[in-house]
Amino acid sequence: MFVYLSKKIAIPNNTKLRCVSWNKDQGYIACGGEEGLLKVLKLESQTGKDVKAKGLAAPSNLSMNQTLEGHSGAVQVVTWNGQYQKLTTSDQYGLIIVWMLYKGSWYEEMINNRNKSVVRSMAWNADGQKICIVYEDGAVIVGSVDGNRIWGKELRGIQLAHVEWSPDGKIIMFGMANGEVHNYDNLGNFISKVQIYCLSGVNGSTKISGVQWYNGLNGYIEPNCPCLAICFENGRCQIMRTEIDENPILIDTGMQVAQIAWNHMGSVLAVAGSQRALDQDKEVNVVQFYSPHGEHLRTLKVPGKQMYACSWEGGSLRVALAVDSFIYFANIRPDYKWGYCSNTVVYSFTKPDRVEHCVIFWDTKNGEKYVKYVKNLIAITACGDYCCLATKADELNGQFVLVLCNSIGTPLDSKYIEMDPVYLTMTKTHIITASKEAFYTWQFKNPKKLSTLEVAGRRKTASERLHHIDDHPTGGAALEDVDFTKAFAGTTDPVCSVCASDKVLIVGRESGTLNRYSMPMLSMTHKYVLDCRPHQLALNCVSSRLSIIDISGVLTFFDLDTKITDQDGKETVGEHLKFERKDVWDMKWAEDNQELFAMMEKTRMYIFRNLDPEEPILSSGYICQFNDLQIKSVLLDEIVRDPENPTKECIAEMEIKSLRDTRDLLEKVGIPDAQQFIEDNPHPRLWRLLAESALEQLNLKVAEQAFVRCKDYQGIEFVKRLGNLQSENMKQAEVAAYFRRFEEAERKYLDMDRRDLAVSLRKKLGDWFRVVQLLKTGSGGDDLQLEEAWNAIGDYYADRQKWQQAVTYYVQGRNQERLAECYYMLEDYPGLEKMVQSLPENHKLLPDIASMFVTVGMCNQAVDAYIKCNHIKDAIDCCVNLNQWNMAIDLAKTHNVKEIDSLLAKYAQYLLEKNKVVNAIELYRKAGHYLEAAKLIFKMAQEQAKAKQKPLLIKKMFVLGGLLIEQYHEQMKMTSRSKVKDKRGAMATSALAGFLEEDATAVSDSKVIENAWRGAEAYHFYLLAQRQLQEGYVDLAMKTALCLRDYEDILDSVDSYSLLALASCASRAFGMCSNSFIKLETHESLTPEQRQQYEELALEIFTKHSPKDSKAQKIECTGCSASIPDWSTACPSCDTKFPTCIVTGRPLLEYQFWMCSSCKHRAYESEIAKRQNCPLCHTTV
Repeated sequence: MFVYLSKKIAIPNNTKLRCVSWNKDQGYIACGGEEGLLKVLKLESQTGKDVKAKGLAAPSNLSMNQTLEGHSGAVQVVTWNGQYQKLTTSDQYGLIIVWMLYKGSWYEEMINNRNKSVVRSMAWNADGQKICIVYEDGAVIVGSVDGNRIWGKELRGIQLAHVEWSPDGKIIMFGMANGEVHNYDNLGNFISKVQIYCLSGVNGSTKISGVQWYNGLNGYIEPNCPCLAICFENGRCQIMRTEIDENPILIDTGMQVAQIAWNHMGSVLAVAGSQRALDQDKEVNVVQFYSPHGEHLRTLKVPGKQMYACSWEGGSLRVALAVDSFIYFANIRPDYKWGYCSNTVVYSFTKPDRVEHCVIFWDTKNGEKYVKYVKNLIAITACGDYCCLATKADELNGQFVLVLCNSIGTPLDSKYIEMDPVYLTMTKTHIITASKEAFYTWQFKNPKKLSTLEVAGRRKTASERLHHIDDHPTGGAALEDVDFTKAFAGTTDPVCSVCASDKVLIVGRESGTLNRYSMPMLSMTHKYVLDCRPHQLALNCVSSRLSIIDISGVLTFFDLDTKITDQDGKETVGEHLKFERKDVWDMKWAEDNQELFAMMEKTRMYIFRNLDPEEPILSSGYICQFNDLQIKSVLLDEIVRDPENPTKECIAEMEIKSLRDTRDLLEKVGIPDAQQFIEDNPHPRLWRLLAESALEQLNLKVAEQAFVRCKDYQGIEFVKRLGNLQSENMKQAEVAAYFRRFEEAERKYLDMDRRDLAVSLRKKLGDWFRVVQLLKTGSGGDDLQLEEAWNAIGDYYADRQKWQQAVTYYVQGRNQERLAECYYMLEDYPGLEKMVQSLPENHKLLPDIASMFVTVGMCNQAVDAYIKCNHIKDAIDCCVNLNQWNMAIDLAKTHNVKEIDSLLAKYAQYLLEKNKVVNAIELYRKAGHYLEAAKLIFKMAQEQAKAKQKPLLIKKMFVLGGLLIEQYHEQMKMTSRSKVKDKRGAMATSALAGFLEEDATAVSDSKVIENAWRGAEAYHFYLLAQRQLQEGYVDLAMKTALCLRDYEDILDSVDSYSLLALASCASRAFGMCSNSFIKLETHESLTPEQRQQYEELALEIFTKHSPKDSKAQKIECTGCSASIPDWSTACPSCDTKFPTCIVTGRPLLEYQFWMCSSCKHRAYESEIAKRQNCPLCHTTV
């Protein structure tokens, strides 16, 4: 950063100031002083069309200068509440006044006086809701913004001097008169004492001169950044991350400190006070600027006897200083992280809600922005077409990354380095970074010149080099691996600046020594000695002269190759020129002239030719480019105010004097004089200006000479072509077109009745709408030209994805291919179908349209399109891919394609190998192979049963298998019917004959078919018994559980008998329960421990209850009228078997019953009447 004094305001009657405070939000400046002086000022920059300069360079005037009357004693404390536009002031008698803004003036709103002690400090919290006021006698008052007192407290025996809120408003920090700092919570309870580390070695108590805690409202420059500054009068300061930080940043400023202040984003701490001059006894007023990490950034000397206070402006571009009876204003030129490459400004800023830096790549030509979020950004540099971002690696300690990006922020390459990139610069082929002790160069691959075969692999030899600053490299071959340990060796003379061109690398050191190395081999060629400490270096376009801006802003120049003889008669290389300019903060050499450069001095830009200045231009922009006698500068201050919405006004383009003079000569005097002037001051840009002016006047001879001088081959060719034209009007029209005045050129063509030339001009420009207008008016063009225009307009809309408009033009242009594409994008499938119908057979577009239908699953339409273009194989593949196996089979039969059966088998096998059983089942089902599908699902259900999965899920699987078998039965019936009708008696054929030969009589298959519903029944009754038991129907549960004995091949018999034992015990059928326990105790699969548990449980039950059924109800057998238990599923006398009701689980003994149409299971009519679906297969009743 750079800082310089810019303005001074005197207070009337030489009244001494005591305090100053700048409102960060509205820009008001309050200053308090002796004899009750209180003023509110406002500095406003002139704006409007007439004002050429913007930002700091714009002239500023006092738009407000109001004296506030109310205090009688010296005003000692002033503090702003920006959110609520309130000013709080206090004087030496303890009187507090709150001022408010009303109709453009400040008025008293509230007054308060304890009449006991004097107010030492006041602070508003971050959101402006609360104020904390501390008195010298230890009294503390916290009040709200509307004037109500929240709480008060007397800290006995303590003299208070300072107060500050934590950013979250939870802690109030008090600075005592004896130099101690204490933390209290926001209700006034003591928390802790802050450890003061910076006073080690200092005897006695020292006064605190400031406690400042940055509130974080504008984000932090990095995560966990130091933000709490405590400074003492003796110049010792500590900057802490939190109030309990045990490792704070310690600074000894060597000053008598009056006040400290953070800037608006916590990136710079200003320490204001006085310092004893080295060679004099008197004190000098200074402001020292430090980074949060304690790095000294700048020193500003201020005239006057005593400095009392300092305060930052809202955007931190100015600082106000109260000295004696004056307010001094100093302008700040921040070190923005930015760069400029190929018409793109790259800049970074922080957001309060994100820890990363937001880097924006703003294309100044077309206004497009590309945003990139970068963690731990350190620096940005740019050159040519590329920029480089230096960041700290997140995951690795001590690792840094250099990322090469193009002008839209796409990373092209990166390198990890193990040294801190304090200084960063780049040329068109190299990125150079330096730490304090060493420098590193990376020759990056230019992506535009990379061969397509070359792949960025491991570190290539000679692409990277690293040298310690004290080394004397001779430019030998680079090593395979870069040894970063060199970067950690110390040096007595650290690096302080670096710059490079394609030929030379210059490294500046703190002692004023310059090391010169040749590029790219990095052999050290010279050492020069300056009598200043270089801060910013730059080489001119031929690397012959070096510009140096030193630490105090003085610009000087150094000729690198000039040989001079010193006083001793010894010849030395390099001469430090006598030229000198002060308060310079930026400079840029012209890219095409070694004598030209532009520099920024305070708020003025000066352009120098051979060290002679032109008249200055008001500007506060950072120079990004100087070529073609034009300077482009970017107003970064304006951009940073609203970084996400940069505007064209933030880029300023200025012409140098010779360009302006040439333009004036051409306009006012004439070509000959201008030509003579350009001869005396030759530059390609001036010759081009002359050529263009001569063309306008059709002075072809001068135009050709000028084009030759600026080496513009196209221009020379254009002049020759003009010379061959006979008509003067034609020449004027061509010149108008050359200067992009197309409307004028077209008008001239039409006046000459050359509509064809007007049409061809508009075609070249791609203005097809105008082409259509021209063709339709007048004699009109032929149909081919019109069709070309319609199609081009269609393309225009299609490129912008306005498909509906594109369709209308493609229809007129009869462009079937693009029309199909538009219909597809619009999802207008009926339109595509119509196209298929209208296109002739075997049209080349039909397969494309068919594939469009395939992508959206429209099988029938795709098949129609494929058949129309005779692509039968593709049609079948499409059916297969979309699982339309029926259609695939029909197609294969119709067109005698034999591969479908093998394809189905292969696909099913593939799915099973990939363990996609469900997909295989679906495939078989859709292809009509119900038996195969059922076998797979039964197998899957058995695996689930073994794995003890949810019974309901297993039942569903068995039901699905049963339904598939029913579909198989239905299919067999249909085929048998077709056999009867078949006159030839081809008994072996079926609906799938020729595809999958099915052996229906195989033993395994017949078993599957016969027992189709067994699994479903087993799990149905298993679930039903459990449900009945849960609902308390214990008798029904027992009867249902008895059914489970028939399904031991499917259900786990331990589960079945355990359920039966439980149900029979619950319904007091202890005989049945006893039988179940006998079965369980003798079961083979049980371990001895489990068997013993069953035996103990049986003993416990049957010692209380005898093993007899308590209520055995009898019923008559429907076959032989024998009396049997009501739970019997078969009569022991006549062997009549009774079906089981699937609703209740009871044996079905009635003649009238209901049967399911799908699964053929039965139920009592009275029971099924209450239901809508079959309980087993869920078919609608």
